Amino acid sequence: MATDGGVTYMDFDEITIFEDNVEKLKTDLIKVPTLQFFSINGFNGNGDIQLCFSQVKGTLDDDISDADVISCVEFNHDGDLLATGDKGGRVVIFQRDHGSKTSMPRRAEYNVYSTFQSHEPEFDYLKSLEIEEKINKIRWLRRKNPSHFLLSTNDKTIKLWKVSERDRRVEGFNLKEENGQPKDSPPSRLTKDSLRVPVIKPMELMVEASPRRIFGNAHTYHINAISVNSDQETYLSADDLRINLWHLEVNDQSFNIVDIKPQNMEELTEVITAAEFHPKECSMFAYSSSKGTIRLCDMRQAALCDRHARCSLWNDSSCFFPKVFEEPEDPNNRSFFSEIISSISDVKFSNSGRYMLSRDYLSIKVWDLNMETKPVETFHVHEYLRSKLCSLYENDCIFDKFECCWSGNDQVIMTGSYNNFFRVFDRTTKRDVTLEASKEIAKPKTILKPKKVNAGGRRKRDEIMVECLDFNKKILHTAWHPTENIIAVAATNNLYLFQDRF
Repeated sequence: MATDGGVTYMDFDEITIFEDNVEKLKTDLIKVPTLQFFSINGFNGNGDIQLCFSQVKGTLDDDISDADVISCVEFNHDGDLLATGDKGGRVVIFQRDHGSKTSMPRRAEYNVYSTFQSHEPEFDYLKSLEIEEKINKIRWLRRKNPSHFLLSTNDKTIKLWKVSERDRRVEGFNLKEENGQPKDSPPSRLTKDSLRVPVIKPMELMVEASPRRIFGNAHTYHINAISVNSDQETYLSADDLRINLWHLEVNDQSFNIVDIKPQNMEELTEVITAAEFHPKECSMFAYSSSKGTIRLCDMRQAALCDRHARCSLWNDSSCFFPKVFEEPEDPNNRSFFSEIISSISDVKFSNSGRYMLSRDYLSIKVWDLNMETKPVETFHVHEYLRSKLCSLYENDCIFDKFECCWSGNDQVIMTGSYNNFFRVFDRTTKRDVTLEASKEIAKPKTILKPKKVNAGGRRKRDEIMVECLDFNKKILHTAWHPTENIIAVAATNNLYLFQDRF
């Protein structure tokens, strides 16, 4: 381990970071006090991205219950735990096998750690509205004690869960049974001979999940995002028209920090689609809209962030002007579907806090926080679908909300597509690859073969025609391990884990 300029570098076996990029990485991430560069063995000598299969969770049967469909995926901050939520309101937490972390090469093996029912279906009698139990988002809090804490939300209610371990129990009570119930016939008097001193005895490890707080009755519309602040004391929740700020210790009061609801709902032109706190600056957050814009806000300016922040995050200058990230539309691509496909479905800050990642229907874009006029990088996810927008509109696929994620060093990005395809883009080499999560490759150490889609013309041997894509199979939710090349991909009811080739 070596330290240079406040940045700590950790060497793993076979680490391969191109020398030409080291200085650039140091400059871009100079604000990160400690950074662990993970091994990039997933890239071969030609710069191609190579991943291999590690595990798949869930049944591989074709008969799938709608309640088992995974609706969110999230690693915790050290990557040892991986949580998934499903449409049935359940949260399943996987824990990384200790042996897989210490083995060389490292393996991505996770086992079930805890399963609990987070939300139940409800009915709003005042509005005659059914509230689904589906888990929309899960967000971990940083660990401060032996227990783990996470937030989970459905359309209306957010819950703070405590996940703790218990491997000891107390025995030998005087006035109650071992299960805690009062004794039916307690002794009339305790003597020195009958008085027992309770003892602590070991027991089989038990993992308990208990709700610590319930945050409800604050959103009129469906909650689509939650994000924990870097101060680990507050978090935000966003619905279609409002964003609220909560304190983790107060569940009966929240502060409205964004409200885009017009006085006349007929004048409504956009809705909020995603929101996230900045990973370093606790007063800064961003939210995206259905009009394809991202707004960067600073809570220090006003209680209601109707005006947006414009400043350099790397100096102490004040922020008084709006900062709206938006790319002008190409007139050549203007169509009836332009507004729909420009809607941003997800926005994520980079781990360094320097960039933002946004996903619309056809592309994924990287924005520099100091330049709002256009993205610094644009990658096409499935441009071959542009000619199929009419049929995608008819089957409602055009409204699918794809998520995106960063690698631990911010140099690789990932998002999903159809036919259980997911796309990985290397920002340094500008190379990209299409990979598939399918049961055919569910064998340990199987190297994922790149997939190619033929948009027209003569079909080559290993290509698949656009007409043959299965739009019922889609990768909407993905997550990347914070320090290693381990990725989690949710494909309907299955959770696939992939890692570096080894």
